[in-house]
Amino acid sequence: MSQEAKWYVVHTYSGYENKVATNLETIVENRKLEDLIFDIKVPTETVTEIQDNKKREVERKIFPGYVLVKMIMTDDSWYVVRNVRGVTGFVGPSSSKPVPLTDKEVEALGVEKHTVEVGYNVGDNVKIIDGPLEGFIGIIDSIDMSKNSVQVIISMFGRETPVELEFDQVETV
Repeated sequence: MSQEAKWYVVHTYSGYENKVATNLETIVENRKLEDLIFDIKVPTETVTEIQDNKKREVERKIFPGYVLVKMIMTDDSWYVVRNVRGVTGFVGPSSSKPVPLTDKEVEALGVEKHTVEVGYNVGDNVKIIDGPLEGFIGIIDSIDMSKNSVQVIISMFGRETPVELEFDQVETV
């Protein structure tokens, strides 16, 4: 019975999010449940607070009272998560099985990072294959994985000009 792991939202007592996540990770390890429960996250964001004219970076929970768990829903995995101290239940109708987050919701929450691998490096010659500069050849100056962009130096009107392009707009020569 091979099912796909989905993200579920677990409701916890407020302030217990990290404790629940840690306890659940320990239980998964001890009971060898890595094939049922894959990932546990407490979504946080870094916020700059200004108090008494002092700036400081603070990590704040985006959803206080909730923990996200990527798991394959079975009676065993449900029971394990449900019985972690501090957990009040799964989010969803109480009468039926918990409802997983949709792919769109997971993407909107930014829970999973999709990594892109490119077949070129800084200093490589590339050809622009899409956009207004299609056909130009340049040299990769920098690669920004977070923005899915590459900076290419091309020769335009006798000058070296840096242009920012998306990964799929260039190919190696």
